[in-house]
Amino acid sequence: MENVRRLKTLLTVALFAFLPTAQGGDLLIQNGTLFTLDGLMHADVRIRGETILEIGELLPAPSDERTIDAEGLLILPGGIDPHVHLAPATAAFPFADDFESGSRAALAGGITTVGHMAFPADGELPTQTLSRERKLIEGKTIADVFVHTTILQPTEEAIADLPELVKLGQPSIKIFMPFESFEPEFPNFLKLMKAASNAGIRVAIHCEDAHTINDAIRTLVGKGQTSLDHYPQSRPVVSEVVAIQRAVAMAETTNASIYIVHLSAARALEAATAGRHRLPVAVETRPLYLHLTQDVYQKPDGGLFVGMPPIRAQADSDALWEGIRAGTIDTVATDHAPWTREQKLAPDHTIATPRPGVNNLQHMLPMLFSEGVVTGRISLEQFVAVTAENAAKLFGLYPKKGAIAPGSDADLVIWDRAEKRTIEDADVLSKTGYSIYSGTEVTGWPHVTIRRGEIVYEGGKVHPGENSGQVIVRNPIGSLSVKE
Repeated sequence: MENVRRLKTLLTVALFAFLPTAQGGDLLIQNGTLFTLDGLMHADVRIRGETILEIGELLPAPSDERTIDAEGLLILPGGIDPHVHLAPATAAFPFADDFESGSRAALAGGITTVGHMAFPADGELPTQTLSRERKLIEGKTIADVFVHTTILQPTEEAIADLPELVKLGQPSIKIFMPFESFEPEFPNFLKLMKAASNAGIRVAIHCEDAHTINDAIRTLVGKGQTSLDHYPQSRPVVSEVVAIQRAVAMAETTNASIYIVHLSAARALEAATAGRHRLPVAVETRPLYLHLTQDVYQKPDGGLFVGMPPIRAQADSDALWEGIRAGTIDTVATDHAPWTREQKLAPDHTIATPRPGVNNLQHMLPMLFSEGVVTGRISLEQFVAVTAENAAKLFGLYPKKGAIAPGSDADLVIWDRAEKRTIEDADVLSKTGYSIYSGTEVTGWPHVTIRRGEIVYEGGKVHPGENSGQVIVRNPIGSLSVKE
């Protein structure tokens, strides 16, 4: 089966890889260990312009060509974080980062492409939301960006607008189940998902059940237990399980390809896995759930760790690591939410008024590499799958991104797998100015990050051309499994 997958991938790449033999190029990386479609190999890679030209045993070109000696280093595909927030979602979510500062954090952490969640202003159609956010992106970004348009009100006009998103090259949307507006609009959300399926759009879904959460919060408030040390009880695991079961049923009813965001618990993963045996159901988790357990909420600064859903027990974390190994988790994404420390620790941050999410673009890949690959919990192939390849396949970017192959975008990260560093607030490039992982020692760091042929991170500094990132046009979504 694995050989069939490799053959399909090679044939796909070959469709657009008919490039002339190199007589000279812009950049040659020599002596590295490449993660290619055929696995690890000791080889050189030549980049011309924005794309990979050739891979093999290569000699420097006689013309002007920069050479990087990657002896002893890994060369991996540029990371793809398919779930970030790099503009204020609403007045209630005044995030600190923008596309420039968020890009810097991403590139320093080996991430070259991000998937931004675009929230609508009142009355906006999806294409209007996309147009407005695109102007913010193109004026600031250094990393490449694709856009998921959030739909809060599935009106007839919004549903009719979906095919235009595909024409504009952004075939994904997001909906929220924990909002109180979801239930009365349920029939229209079904219509939305059916229209998304017909148009070739993947539907990202925040799966928590509003009724279960509201009941839990009412109970805790009645007991006077509103502080964040009670946060896990305010959003119990069953709320996630119920919502995922319902989302899978909606996918079966509408034939929609769905993407369950930030899944946190073992029972939730069981519910999603049951659905993916027969349906195009993809699953995302995030670093909070892999590296931490719910006892962090008992700390004086427990508010820093609030996410939706909450961090769970050690058994849940173990199940998620096993999901990465087993392939039942497709991606690891930050859900980068750049609140400042002051915002997260403000007195009005309670179980009833949470400020969910943390900044994490800069440290997601190094920590996953350190705690996953270096310790042997996951393989290097599994690391690449959940941080680049699978996201590219799920969101219409592959093989332009997510692969090291002739014709692919030259998005590469040269990794020093042995370098040890300690995460420190002083080194954080996000405008939040801190990391919840400060003080953690990490083994394995990006040495050089290359985005579409441009060296954007080197020597500990981000230095790309201004506004050099792009909004990436994507292909419509089918029901392609990431295993194919």
